[in-house]
Amino acid sequence: MIGEGYMKDEPRARDRLIGARIRAIRKEYTTLSLEAASTMAQWAPAKLSRTERGLRRITDQEVATLITSWQLPAKERDRLLEELQIGASSGWWDRPIPGVPHEVGALASYEADANELVSVAITLVPGLLQTYKTAVAALTADGVQAQDMETNWMARLHRQQILTRVDYTAFISETALRTPYGGPDALREQLEHLLAAQDRGVEVRIIPAHQTRVTTLHPFHLMRFANTAPVVHVEMAAGGFYIHDKEVRPYEVVLQRLDQVAFSQSDTRTLLQRQVKGFDHVAQIEQVCGRQPVRGGSA
Repeated sequence: MIGEGYMKDEPRARDRLIGARIRAIRKEYTTLSLEAASTMAQWAPAKLSRTERGLRRITDQEVATLITSWQLPAKERDRLLEELQIGASSGWWDRPIPGVPHEVGALASYEADANELVSVAITLVPGLLQTYKTAVAALTADGVQAQDMETNWMARLHRQQILTRVDYTAFISETALRTPYGGPDALREQLEHLLAAQDRGVEVRIIPAHQTRVTTLHPFHLMRFANTAPVVHVEMAAGGFYIHDKEVRPYEVVLQRLDQVAFSQSDTRTLLQRQVKGFDHVAQIEQVCGRQPVRGGSA
């Protein structure tokens, strides 16, 4: 994928958390300006600025270099380094998985540190809510090779485990819920899976198919954190990219507007149940007719 190489240098959620902590350390324990702090560490001011905002990857050694050059007391320095080590616990995403784009792991690392996730899906149910059949069909349509299918599904399944620990809302276009990735049986199973997700506390909201009040050009995934600014992951054909800082605001506005346009949880549930019943009705007709198409009039 084109986006895979690009994602290798993308900051992780951990980098944003560490960056915010470094800025707090500089403000709390020193009187150094950004320029002075950069000079003491023999860094360019732009590099420190990007580090504090979480816009670049940072190593533990760089953290140690910064707080040592700022002449923090040894006891305080060791305590802070220990804090950062505890917060840097790795997960499955830190180990490359053959056949799985690096960006999947990067996204999972953000999700692992988030306390709220919000997805907007246009043509396909979000990966965090996909069943196996939907995922395989979607991955196939995306050009994933057969030999890499199971590892990609396992990575997606690992990501879904975060749903037991975060607040999650999915705004899903009605169009996505009528597009049979994997066939009619797979779609029915997917709809039932969404109903079960609602039972588990996931907020699923359907966006009316023909609404014209909010324009959503691309699917996106907003992640909110306890101690740092939110991040948006935008999906594109060549791979995803991340939106940070003030550029996140337009996406938050879109979510506010979608909240007014989308069906409520209750109405969404009714629509999903009605669609499932529609599959039941078709199945009954096919059973009576021997799965032959029903024709009107005489032959």
